[in-house]
Amino acid sequence: MSARFRNIPQIASGSSPHRFRRATLDAEIRAEIGDDRMTRGTTAKPDLVVASTFVQAARDSGYVSLATALGELIDNSIQASATKIDLCVSRPDPVAGPTVTVADNGRGMTRAELAACLKFGGTSRFNDRQSIGRYGMGLPGASLSQTRNVIVESWQSGETSLAVHLNVEEAVTGDLMGLRPRKIADAPRGVETSGCRVTWTDCDRIEYQRLGWLERSLAADLGRMFRRFINAGVVLTLNGRRIRCRDPLHLDAEHEGHSAAVPFEPMQYEMIGADGEPSIISMRFSELPVRHWHQLDSLTKRRLGIVGHAGVSVLRAGREIAYGWHLMGGKRKENYDDWWRCEIEFEPSLDEKFGITHSKQGIRPTSELREALEPDLESMARLLNARVRQAFEAVKFESAADRSCRLAAEADPELPVIPALRRRRRQAAPLAYRLETAVLEDSRLVHVKTQDNVVSVTINTEHPGYEALYQPLAAMASADSEGMRLAVELLLLALARSELVLSSSRTEFSEQHAQLWSETYAKMLRRA
Repeated sequence: MSARFRNIPQIASGSSPHRFRRATLDAEIRAEIGDDRMTRGTTAKPDLVVASTFVQAARDSGYVSLATALGELIDNSIQASATKIDLCVSRPDPVAGPTVTVADNGRGMTRAELAACLKFGGTSRFNDRQSIGRYGMGLPGASLSQTRNVIVESWQSGETSLAVHLNVEEAVTGDLMGLRPRKIADAPRGVETSGCRVTWTDCDRIEYQRLGWLERSLAADLGRMFRRFINAGVVLTLNGRRIRCRDPLHLDAEHEGHSAAVPFEPMQYEMIGADGEPSIISMRFSELPVRHWHQLDSLTKRRLGIVGHAGVSVLRAGREIAYGWHLMGGKRKENYDDWWRCEIEFEPSLDEKFGITHSKQGIRPTSELREALEPDLESMARLLNARVRQAFEAVKFESAADRSCRLAAEADPELPVIPALRRRRRQAAPLAYRLETAVLEDSRLVHVKTQDNVVSVTINTEHPGYEALYQPLAAMASADSEGMRLAVELLLLALARSELVLSSSRTEFSEQHAQLWSETYAKMLRRA
């Protein structure tokens, strides 16, 4: 744990709450934890739940991972205006389960708030649509899903440090004395004048046996779930190491000098929220750079979150609550779908439309939401899948054309200097060549450009010549087609270089010649 929170006071020895005499504390406990059945001689009201079994059932409340459970605690810290949140996962007892702590420098809790924080539904913000929390189920539900014992400590400026705790064994026997705030031993708190710390001891639901693996998994998941808040300045640490933002769209980070691109403008949808007011749903996409990242090894791709992460990231109030294959209609997931991403963001007023539960993990969209989003999302998914497929075909094409480009470069010193490059003193060395494919907007078969002493020749895949030249070569046996393909590619490279030489002095004539030649060739091929 960060040094900022090492000196947070522990519960004073000998003050375990279940040792207090119940008779002397009845009135105070009733006022603080809302138990109206503790006064002797009164008739107990009917119970809506059986506490002894409800607490045990709450342990199976459906949190799919430690990260999603911890997300509830981090949500609370963010709502308390915390700017620093320290997580610590340790194993002080090698026989027992890990201990997990979450400490923040937020505004802390009042005595009344602390008394209610471990009660299911114990929140003053119930059904609040303006922030992350809403039901008051997160702290007790998430805690019991991972441990049988949770301690919450809180302190505010100039106030006494207080603590409450919830223990499954005590709750089953009806002992809820731990919910009564009690003073804890005062100790220096460093620079933090207010805050809160939640401690889970002997966590028996954590599957990872090696804490190193658990740290890496948590850092990846939490960095993705809370990426917006990390980017906004919230410092989130795990065992003293800062958790970095993990953007599944790969728009915020570069690798080998490249990042993802936005293929088209974000889309917005307006729906009526629970408050009767219109609310906006935003949907945006990204396209990963196939040409620059395809050659990465499998381990690097997995570490960067490239492979195995196809799907949609759903953000509620800036926090990710779901990641997966959502709202895709009839589109099935394919390997090519790893190379594009989608992000959908909405506000809590649309919780009912997305089918949000109290645990804030996963969505169950209504038919109204599906009808609004699915057609566009499925259409975009198919379009991006086709673009990625084409990008991989282009990479495969460039790899196969490598030999012809090398031969053209070897012959370049014997060829005439391109006047335009000589005037700009850019042809100081022989030119390099690149042969690639793309969908071009005009009717030319090839498009030529020079940049950094490289002649790039792009073949238009929409021109009939591409199909006429390369499909037969692909159908032939590799040994028979290799020489013919080489001859075809050198013909195109020679044509492109000659066009550059001529265009230096007669640009208009050269462009018209290339256009006319391409159109004439296309018409002849159609006749053929």
